[in-house]
Amino acid sequence: MSNLVALDLPGDQAFVDTVRRIWDRGDAVLPIDRRLPGPARAALLAAMRPTHLVDTAGEHPLDGEPVKAGDALVMATSGSTGVPKGVILTHDALVASATATSRRLDVRPDDHWLACLPLAHIGGFSVITKALHANTRLTVLPGFDADAVTAAANAGATLVSLVPTALQRIDPALFRVIVLGGARPPAARTANTVATYGMTETGSGVVYDGSPLDTVDVRIAADGEILLRGPMLLRIYRDGTTPVDADGWLHTDDAGRWLADGRLHVEGRRSDLIVTGGENVWPDAVEHVLLRHPGVAEVAVVGEADAEWGQLVSAWVVPVTSSDPPTVAGLREWVCRELPSFMAPKQLHLVTGLPRTALGKVRRDEVPSHSR
Repeated sequence: MSNLVALDLPGDQAFVDTVRRIWDRGDAVLPIDRRLPGPARAALLAAMRPTHLVDTAGEHPLDGEPVKAGDALVMATSGSTGVPKGVILTHDALVASATATSRRLDVRPDDHWLACLPLAHIGGFSVITKALHANTRLTVLPGFDADAVTAAANAGATLVSLVPTALQRIDPALFRVIVLGGARPPAARTANTVATYGMTETGSGVVYDGSPLDTVDVRIAADGEILLRGPMLLRIYRDGTTPVDADGWLHTDDAGRWLADGRLHVEGRRSDLIVTGGENVWPDAVEHVLLRHPGVAEVAVVGEADAEWGQLVSAWVVPVTSSDPPTVAGLREWVCRELPSFMAPKQLHLVTGLPRTALGKVRRDEVPSHSR
């Protein structure tokens, strides 16, 4: 058995050195999001049950439970309800992920990774593992800051992982390759960006620009669910449950389909599907169109219960200017230029902000309660 060491440390080179030291002695790490308020942090520690905690004052024993030998990382999922699950990834899984990613990105010995996403999320932490296993240079920032990212690029960083909101704040030409994850990428993006699909349970992205990485299998089930299989999948959840079936397929709860050119298209979370008047509406498709409206700064599309239609397509919009906000009629006309009329929103709620994860993805299930 191995210890599970929670890391309550800022994102810098010392964080990386601590991870390497803990791994070298055969233990696993649990990164903690330092932005968590006290009660949420306590709940996380209670659910993940680490045996030790490392903070800026040193290492302290805790009354926790060990993990299995070979386990490298326990990463708390960004679940929106209840206590997040802890995804257990082995060293072999992290190596498989880093190897497949490096091969697809053609990572070279003179490349230089920049980590600037939260290290308590797989999108940030996996940059560290990619750099360590590819033996490339690595710069770690405590978070995303456009000036600091620009400075790192000017100092030699060539590869970076970003979320779409961060991409809009830098010059993409600064990097050789930009890996995008966490949310749907912008419609217009430069050729040096790669849109990824994956999750904590897959150890980072496993489908790049619609094409699975080497060693990754993708299958669309009869009900439209995306199933994934490969050596980088989680071993198990910390609570002992698993989303992987007896044949090794990870059930993602995402819906998708194959495009004519053989690429995977992800429709969205199956729980996000809106059924209105017997028609299926995927929020991502509607949001993609609405975000190009000149009066829309941010938008989330959700279904609202309705006695006649079952659900109504509802748009929660942060307007560009509060003095001249868009109207529901104007948004419907805009959407109907590209999509069937049943996909156009019937309800409009003007709000000042939308609930998001630490990586910038809108939490649709929290939109109504957050915005009212």
